[in-house]
Amino acid sequence: MGPLAGIRIIELAGIGPGPMAAMLLADMGATVLRIERKEPADLGVKRELKYNLLLRNRRAIALDLKDPRAVALVLRLLRKADALIEGFRPGVTERLGLGPQACLAENPRLVYGRITGWGQDGPLAQVAGHDINYIAVTGVLDAIGRAGQPPTPPLALVGDFGGGGPYLALGVLAAIIEARQSGQGQVVDAAVMDGAASMATAFFGLAASGAWRPERGANILDSGAPFYDVYQCADGLWLSVGPIEKRFHELLLRELGLDDEAIRELGDHQDRDTWPRLRAVLREAFAQRDRDDWCARLALLDVCVAPVQTLRDAAQHPQVRARGTLVEIDGITQPAPAPRFSRTPSARPTAPQPPDPAALKDWLDAEELEAFGIPGN
Repeated sequence: MGPLAGIRIIELAGIGPGPMAAMLLADMGATVLRIERKEPADLGVKRELKYNLLLRNRRAIALDLKDPRAVALVLRLLRKADALIEGFRPGVTERLGLGPQACLAENPRLVYGRITGWGQDGPLAQVAGHDINYIAVTGVLDAIGRAGQPPTPPLALVGDFGGGGPYLALGVLAAIIEARQSGQGQVVDAAVMDGAASMATAFFGLAASGAWRPERGANILDSGAPFYDVYQCADGLWLSVGPIEKRFHELLLRELGLDDEAIRELGDHQDRDTWPRLRAVLREAFAQRDRDDWCARLALLDVCVAPVQTLRDAAQHPQVRARGTLVEIDGITQPAPAPRFSRTPSARPTAPQPPDPAALKDWLDAEELEAFGIPGN
């Protein structure tokens, strides 16, 4: 099921953005075979396989890619693949015998997707790094945080799982479409650094125009504006508040109990000089009621107010529940596949699976399996 049904992808095991890209493609129906290491890598975090949700929706086999027989097996699999995804440092797959040249020689139509932090070239290409480093050099990290506070790491959402995995998936799909027209594969060089910068395109434009101040917490979308922030309620829970447009902003103020004269006295909410007083008004008003009371009053109005849910309670929000944005698979709540398709909907996710040689039966016939010493029955 899914719009990518029939697309076949080999994934060389990695962490972070590579598995994210493979999950997105598998969620949309691609058949993805993950080549796991024989020995688990030191990833810094140990957890049961069932909780590693980025590995859902695909099967896996375990191979030692330093063994020439394993490399030969991967090359044979690539004959039936549309794409390969790898996330090693530049040059590693070449040394293993699975670089682009070797793989495209086996299958000239193959799309070779590579994901790294820094990219395949440049002075830092061979240097270790993580999400926080890649978004730091682009200027993105510096822009995130409150006034007077250090830059705030935004989980790994801007880098690995925003500028990394989705951009690799997009690049691989674009290259597959082109390959079906030209008959020729190519290498997709996706870098977390590049993708994070791309995600910030609008803000580079605002900064260039002078509309975005360089200091943190001084702009409309970075908690500088009181009408785009979070406020604590009487019960200690939080509301997100974001009525940027004038009509939405004034409606919110009326719902908070301000009359027309009081609203006029506050002045233009886009005028930075009004922000300190407006923030005090909003903070005081929201502190008068519990969060759920505010939600009952405001949720269906055009005031751009919504509760700040935790990861554990997000599934209980009415909109999340109505859309099925989160689903439960084998007792674990997780995001459903996105986006959605009217004619070729994605299947319900399947839980992460341990490596199993039987996964090769979807790729190789009995004679080929026997050639590699794998039982065909």
